[in-house]
Amino acid sequence: MRNPVGGHVPVAGGLAKVGLEYARELAAETVQVFVANPRGWATPAGNPAQDELFRAECAAASVPAYVHAPYLINFGSHTEATVEKSVESLRHSLRRAREIGALGVVVHTGSATGGRPRAEALAQVRTHLRPLLDELTHEDDPDLLLESTAGQGSSLCSRTWDFGPYFEALDSHPKLGICLDTCHIYAAGHDLTGPSGMRQTLDLLVDTVGEGRLKLIHANDSKDVVGAHKDRHENIGAGHIGAEPFGELFTHPATEGVPLIIETPGGKEGHAADVARLKALRETRQSEARQSEARQSSGPSPGSS
Repeated sequence: MRNPVGGHVPVAGGLAKVGLEYARELAAETVQVFVANPRGWATPAGNPAQDELFRAECAAASVPAYVHAPYLINFGSHTEATVEKSVESLRHSLRRAREIGALGVVVHTGSATGGRPRAEALAQVRTHLRPLLDELTHEDDPDLLLESTAGQGSSLCSRTWDFGPYFEALDSHPKLGICLDTCHIYAAGHDLTGPSGMRQTLDLLVDTVGEGRLKLIHANDSKDVVGAHKDRHENIGAGHIGAEPFGELFTHPATEGVPLIIETPGGKEGHAADVARLKALRETRQSEARQSEARQSSGPSPGSS
Protein backbone atom coordinates (compact mmCIF):
# COMPACT_ATOMS: atom_id res chain seq x y z
CA MET A 1 0.00 0.00 0.00
CA ARG A 2 1.47 3.36 -1.02
CA ASN A 3 0.19 5.28 2.02
CA PRO A 4 -1.48 3.44 4.93
CA VAL A 5 -3.92 5.71 6.78
CA GLY A 6 -4.61 5.43 10.51
CA GLY A 7 -4.59 7.26 13.82
CA HIS A 8 -3.21 7.71 17.28
CA VAL A 9 -5.02 5.22 19.51
CA PRO A 10 -5.59 5.07 23.29
CA VAL A 11 -3.89 2.21 25.12
CA ALA A 12 -4.94 2.63 28.76
CA GLY A 13 -6.17 -0.82 29.74
CA GLY A 14 -4.00 -2.75 27.32
CA LEU A 15 -1.77 -1.98 24.35
CA ALA A 16 -3.31 -4.69 22.19
CA LYS A 17 -6.61 -5.17 23.99
CA VAL A 18 -7.64 -1.50 23.88
CA GLY A 19 -5.36 0.07 21.28
CA LEU A 20 -5.84 -2.41 18.46
CA GLU A 21 -9.58 -2.71 19.08
CA TYR A 22 -9.84 1.08 18.72
CA ALA A 23 -7.76 0.87 15.55
CA ARG A 24 -10.09 -1.74 14.10
CA GLU A 25 -13.09 0.48 14.79
CA LEU A 26 -11.37 3.27 12.87
CA ALA A 27 -10.52 0.87 10.02
CA ALA A 28 -6.95 2.06 10.61
CA GLU A 29 -4.14 0.72 8.45
CA THR A 30 -1.41 2.15 10.72
CA VAL A 31 -1.30 3.15 14.40
CA GLN A 32 0.55 5.40 16.81
CA VAL A 33 0.65 4.94 20.58
CA PHE A 34 2.13 6.36 23.77
CA VAL A 35 4.18 3.96 25.92
CA ALA A 36 4.33 6.41 28.84
CA ASN A 37 2.37 9.37 30.18
CA PRO A 38 2.90 12.00 27.45
CA ARG A 39 2.91 14.80 30.03
CA GLY A 40 5.17 13.15 32.61
CA TRP A 41 8.61 11.64 33.14
CA ALA A 42 7.61 8.15 34.28
CA THR A 43 9.21 5.24 32.39
CA PRO A 44 6.85 2.32 33.01
CA ALA A 45 7.68 -1.26 32.14
CA GLY A 46 5.44 -2.81 29.56
CA ASN A 47 3.19 -5.82 29.87
CA PRO A 48 5.08 -8.60 28.03
CA ALA A 49 1.88 -10.43 27.06
CA GLN A 50 0.29 -7.26 25.66
CA ASP A 51 3.55 -6.30 23.95
CA GLU A 52 3.80 -9.63 22.16
CA LEU A 53 0.12 -9.64 21.20
CA PHE A 54 0.39 -6.08 19.85
CA ARG A 55 3.51 -6.93 17.88
CA ALA A 56 2.05 -10.16 16.49
CA GLU A 57 -1.31 -8.66 15.49
CA CYS A 58 0.29 -5.66 13.81
CA ALA A 59 2.61 -7.96 11.87
CA ALA A 60 -0.21 -10.31 10.87
CA ALA A 61 -2.35 -7.44 9.59
CA SER A 62 0.62 -5.56 8.04
CA VAL A 63 -0.16 -2.54 10.22
CA PRO A 64 2.94 -0.36 10.77
CA ALA A 65 3.11 0.98 14.34
CA TYR A 66 4.77 4.09 15.77
CA VAL A 67 5.46 5.45 19.25
CA HIS A 68 5.10 9.12 20.20
CA ALA A 69 7.59 10.13 22.91
CA PRO A 70 6.46 12.35 25.83
CA TYR A 71 5.95 16.04 25.16
CA LEU A 72 8.24 17.22 27.97
CA ILE A 73 11.40 16.05 26.19
CA ASN A 74 13.65 19.00 25.29
CA PHE A 75 17.34 18.54 24.55
CA GLY A 76 17.73 22.31 24.11
CA SER A 77 16.65 23.14 27.67
CA HIS A 78 18.86 25.32 29.87
CA THR A 79 17.81 23.19 32.85
CA GLU A 80 20.18 20.29 33.46
CA ALA A 81 17.49 18.16 35.14
CA THR A 82 15.21 18.52 32.09
CA VAL A 83 17.96 17.37 29.75
CA GLU A 84 18.81 14.39 31.96
CA LYS A 85 15.15 13.37 32.15
CA SER A 86 14.84 13.86 28.40
CA VAL A 87 17.64 11.35 27.84
CA GLU A 88 16.03 8.81 30.16
CA SER A 89 12.55 9.33 28.71
CA LEU A 90 13.59 9.05 25.06
CA ARG A 91 15.79 6.01 25.75
CA HIS A 92 12.71 4.40 27.34
CA SER A 93 10.50 5.20 24.33
CA LEU A 94 13.08 3.78 21.92
CA ARG A 95 13.44 0.58 23.95
CA ARG A 96 9.69 0.12 24.30
CA ALA A 97 9.22 0.75 20.59
CA ARG A 98 11.56 -2.13 19.79
CA GLU A 99 9.73 -4.37 22.25
CA ILE A 100 6.37 -3.76 20.55
CA GLY A 101 7.72 -3.84 16.99
CA ALA A 102 7.23 -0.13 16.24
CA LEU A 103 9.05 1.26 13.22
CA GLY A 104 9.73 4.71 14.63
CA VAL A 105 9.63 6.98 17.66
CA VAL A 106 8.35 10.52 17.13
CA VAL A 107 9.98 13.20 19.27
CA HIS A 108 9.45 16.96 19.27
CA THR A 109 12.59 18.88 18.36
CA GLY A 110 12.38 21.19 21.38
CA SER A 111 13.45 24.78 21.93
CA ALA A 112 16.33 26.92 23.16
CA THR A 113 15.13 27.96 26.61
CA GLY A 114 16.54 30.47 29.08
CA GLY A 115 17.48 32.96 26.39
CA ARG A 116 20.38 30.83 25.18
CA PRO A 117 21.54 31.08 21.53
CA ARG A 118 20.22 28.50 19.07
CA ALA A 119 23.77 27.30 18.32
CA GLU A 120 24.35 26.55 21.98
CA ALA A 121 21.09 24.60 22.21
CA LEU A 122 21.97 22.59 19.09
CA ALA A 123 25.40 21.79 20.55
CA GLN A 124 23.58 20.40 23.56
CA VAL A 125 21.33 18.35 21.25
CA ARG A 126 24.48 16.85 19.77
CA THR A 127 25.99 16.07 23.16
CA HIS A 128 22.94 14.33 24.60
CA LEU A 129 20.88 13.03 21.66
CA ARG A 130 23.63 11.79 19.35
CA PRO A 131 24.69 8.98 21.76
CA LEU A 132 21.10 7.68 21.88
CA LEU A 133 21.18 7.23 18.10
CA ASP A 134 24.38 5.21 18.41
CA GLU A 135 22.60 2.87 20.82
CA LEU A 136 20.23 1.80 18.02
CA THR A 137 22.25 -1.23 16.97
CA HIS A 138 19.58 -3.96 16.86
CA GLU A 139 18.15 -4.90 13.49
CA ASP A 140 14.63 -4.19 14.78
CA ASP A 141 15.43 -0.89 16.49
CA PRO A 142 13.09 1.96 15.49
CA ASP A 143 14.04 5.11 13.62
CA LEU A 144 14.05 8.39 15.53
CA LEU A 145 11.60 10.73 13.82
CA LEU A 146 11.98 14.46 14.41
CA GLU A 147 8.74 16.44 14.53
CA SER A 148 8.88 20.22 14.14
CA THR A 149 6.71 22.56 16.17
CA ALA A 150 4.23 25.29 15.20
CA GLY A 151 6.96 27.88 15.81
CA GLN A 152 6.10 28.99 19.32
CA GLY A 153 8.81 30.62 21.43
CA SER A 154 12.43 29.74 20.65
CA SER A 155 11.66 26.57 18.72
CA LEU A 156 14.66 24.79 17.21
CA CYS A 157 12.64 23.43 14.28
CA SER A 158 9.51 24.95 12.80
CA ARG A 159 10.17 25.67 9.09
CA THR A 160 11.43 22.98 6.70
CA TRP A 161 14.93 24.47 6.48
CA ASP A 162 15.32 24.33 10.26
CA PHE A 163 15.80 20.57 9.95
CA GLY A 164 19.13 21.23 8.20
CA PRO A 165 21.10 22.44 11.25
CA TYR A 166 19.37 19.83 13.43
CA PHE A 167 20.46 17.03 11.07
CA GLU A 168 23.97 18.49 10.95
CA ALA A 169 24.16 18.49 14.75
CA LEU A 170 23.36 14.77 14.64
CA ASP A 171 25.68 13.97 11.70
CA SER A 172 22.66 13.01 9.54
CA HIS A 173 22.64 9.70 11.41
CA PRO A 174 21.15 6.85 9.33
CA LYS A 175 18.49 6.15 11.98
CA LEU A 176 17.28 9.76 11.80
CA GLY A 177 14.05 10.62 9.99
CA ILE A 178 11.26 13.19 9.80
CA CYS A 179 7.67 13.12 10.99
CA LEU A 180 5.93 15.97 9.14
CA ASP A 181 2.91 17.40 10.97
CA THR A 182 0.77 19.32 8.47
CA CYS A 183 -0.83 21.51 11.14
CA HIS A 184 2.54 22.41 12.67
CA ILE A 185 4.24 23.24 9.38
CA TYR A 186 1.24 25.33 8.28
CA ALA A 187 1.11 27.18 11.60
CA ALA A 188 4.84 27.82 11.30
CA GLY A 189 4.32 29.65 8.01
CA HIS A 190 4.30 27.17 5.11
CA ASP A 191 1.09 27.84 3.17
CA LEU A 192 -0.10 24.38 2.15
CA THR A 193 -3.19 25.67 0.36
CA GLY A 194 -3.54 26.41 -3.33
CA PRO A 195 -2.61 24.16 -6.26
CA SER A 196 1.04 23.74 -5.29
CA GLY A 197 1.38 24.64 -1.60
CA MET A 198 1.79 21.10 -0.28
CA ARG A 199 4.02 20.09 -3.17
CA GLN A 200 6.37 23.04 -2.70
CA THR A 201 6.63 22.39 1.03
CA LEU A 202 7.51 18.73 0.44
CA ASP A 203 10.06 19.79 -2.17
CA LEU A 204 11.67 22.15 0.35
CA LEU A 205 11.85 19.36 2.92
CA VAL A 206 13.60 17.02 0.49
CA ASP A 207 16.00 19.81 -0.53
CA THR A 208 16.90 20.24 3.16
CA VAL A 209 17.31 16.68 4.43
CA GLY A 210 17.53 14.59 1.27
CA GLU A 211 15.39 11.83 -0.17
CA GLY A 212 14.14 8.96 1.99
CA ARG A 213 14.14 10.84 5.30
CA LEU A 214 10.39 11.48 5.47
CA LYS A 215 9.12 8.43 7.38
CA LEU A 216 5.75 9.48 8.82
CA ILE A 217 3.09 12.17 8.33
CA HIS A 218 0.78 13.55 11.01
CA ALA A 219 -2.19 14.55 8.86
CA ASN A 220 -4.00 17.28 10.76
CA ASP A 221 -5.97 20.30 9.55
CA SER A 222 -5.53 23.62 11.40
CA LYS A 223 -8.00 25.68 13.43
CA ASP A 224 -5.85 28.76 12.81
CA VAL A 225 -4.54 30.63 9.78
CA VAL A 226 -1.13 30.08 8.20
CA GLY A 227 1.71 31.51 10.26
CA ALA A 228 -0.38 31.78 13.45
CA HIS A 229 2.18 29.74 15.45
CA LYS A 230 -0.68 27.95 17.20
CA ASP A 231 -0.75 24.17 17.55
CA ARG A 232 -4.51 23.58 17.30
CA HIS A 233 -5.53 20.59 15.20
CA GLU A 234 -8.78 20.42 13.25
CA ASN A 235 -10.58 17.63 11.42
CA ILE A 236 -9.58 17.01 7.80
CA GLY A 237 -11.27 19.57 5.55
CA ALA A 238 -12.81 21.52 8.43
CA GLY A 239 -9.85 23.84 9.03
CA HIS A 240 -7.88 26.49 7.17
CA ILE A 241 -5.82 23.97 5.19
CA GLY A 242 -8.89 22.32 3.67
CA ALA A 243 -9.21 18.82 2.28
CA GLU A 244 -7.67 19.23 -1.17
CA PRO A 245 -4.01 19.80 -0.15
CA PHE A 246 -4.05 16.47 1.68
CA GLY A 247 -4.58 14.78 -1.68
CA GLU A 248 -1.05 15.80 -2.67
CA LEU A 249 0.27 13.56 0.12
CA PHE A 250 -0.82 10.54 -1.94
CA THR A 251 1.03 11.53 -5.12
CA HIS A 252 4.25 13.36 -4.22
CA PRO A 253 7.41 11.25 -4.76
CA ALA A 254 8.68 12.05 -1.24
CA THR A 255 5.65 10.39 0.36
CA GLU A 256 5.98 7.04 -1.41
CA GLY A 257 5.30 4.36 1.23
CA VAL A 258 4.90 6.91 4.05
CA PRO A 259 1.99 6.26 6.49
CA LEU A 260 -0.45 9.00 7.52
CA ILE A 261 -1.56 9.29 11.15
CA ILE A 262 -4.40 11.58 12.24
CA GLU A 263 -4.34 13.40 15.60
CA THR A 264 -7.60 15.27 15.21
CA PRO A 265 -10.48 16.15 17.58
CA GLY A 266 -13.90 14.53 17.79
CA GLY A 267 -13.26 11.27 19.59
CA LYS A 268 -13.77 7.93 17.91
CA GLU A 269 -16.45 9.19 15.50
CA GLY A 270 -14.34 12.14 14.42
CA HIS A 271 -11.27 9.94 14.02
CA ALA A 272 -13.12 7.35 11.95
CA ALA A 273 -14.53 10.08 9.71
CA ASP A 274 -11.06 11.58 9.16
CA VAL A 275 -9.56 8.19 8.30
CA ALA A 276 -12.39 7.68 5.82
CA ARG A 277 -11.86 11.17 4.31
CA LEU A 278 -8.17 10.53 3.77
CA LYS A 279 -8.85 7.12 2.22
CA ALA A 280 -11.36 8.74 -0.16
CA LEU A 281 -8.75 11.34 -1.17
CA ARG A 282 -6.25 8.54 -1.69
CA GLU A 283 -8.64 6.66 -3.97
CA THR A 284 -9.44 9.81 -5.97
CA ARG A 285 -5.79 10.68 -6.50
CA GLN A 286 -4.83 7.12 -7.38
CA SER A 287 -7.73 6.91 -9.85
CA GLU A 288 -6.60 10.17 -11.46
CA ALA A 289 -3.05 8.86 -11.70
CA ARG A 290 -4.24 5.63 -13.37
CA GLN A 291 -6.31 7.58 -15.89
CA SER A 292 -3.37 9.85 -16.68
CA GLU A 293 -1.08 6.86 -17.22
CA ALA A 294 -3.67 5.22 -19.49
CA ARG A 295 -3.93 8.37 -21.62
CA GLN A 296 -0.16 8.62 -21.93
CA SER A 297 0.28 4.97 -22.87
CA SER A 298 -2.47 5.06 -25.48
CA GLY A 299 -0.71 7.84 -27.39
CA PRO A 300 -2.39 10.50 -29.54
CA SER A 301 -5.91 9.82 -30.74
CA PRO A 302 -6.52 9.08 -34.48
CA GLY A 303 -6.63 12.20 -36.58
CA SER A 304 -4.73 14.32 -34.07
CA SER A 305 -1.74 16.31 -35.25
